[in-house]
Amino acid sequence: MGLGDERMQLTAGVESWRSRGRTLTVGGRGIHVFRCEGADPVLVLLHGFPSSSYDWRGLLDEGTERAILAFDFLGFGLSEKPPEEDYSLFRQADLAEELIEREFPGRPCFLVAHDMGTSVATELMARDLESRLNVDLVGALLFNGSILLDRARPTLGQKLLRTRAGPLFARLMNERFFRRQFALLFSSEHPLDPREAADQWNLIAHGGGHRLSHRLIVYMTSGSATPNAGTERSATGRSRSHCSGGCRTRLPCPPCWQG
Repeated sequence: MGLGDERMQLTAGVESWRSRGRTLTVGGRGIHVFRCEGADPVLVLLHGFPSSSYDWRGLLDEGTERAILAFDFLGFGLSEKPPEEDYSLFRQADLAEELIEREFPGRPCFLVAHDMGTSVATELMARDLESRLNVDLVGALLFNGSILLDRARPTLGQKLLRTRAGPLFARLMNERFFRRQFALLFSSEHPLDPREAADQWNLIAHGGGHRLSHRLIVYMTSGSATPNAGTERSATGRSRSHCSGGCRTRLPCPPCWQG
């Protein structure tokens, strides 16, 4: 699978996953969506960077009595990957909110988020606290993420993508480098399966997505803080400042509260 192979054939694993979902047009863009009916609350699964909803397939294969909504964020996985697009957390949160409203209108939902998904989740929760969320959010489960940027441990690839050389690095990114970096996330007791590595690269490079990595990494810089960072007022009236240490959430995390 060479650089620029934007029409590469999907692996068997990815093709199987694609067939379980469908493509919906949201905000004028094609978004890959998986949904299944079940009991409330609806579990909304938010994936991380640079992967996709494919990460949740093991959980879904185990079966659950809950309704499920899992989708690929704009620019990720099997969703559309326009080269010039707003990939901010605000846009991704808008996407999540619209899909929940469309697929499960009026039903309570529970967020399950990983990595970049946790930053999107905090934006949704902030909107809920401000009574601006058009979704009945009843809870959330956040796995490891980088909400507090100074506590995050980005990979070498993530660090390079955030430099001025990010666009060049994105264009030069290849499967071999990805596999080496991805393998570091696994333990010696549970090493990376070659088929998993092939599937994950297939999803990243599908539609030329690997060339957009420097744009997709924006979640580690723009975050879910308001555009004009500074002091805000919380619902309780206490002042809330955006953390100088790199906190990008608008939720009341301890380092960011004053008074």
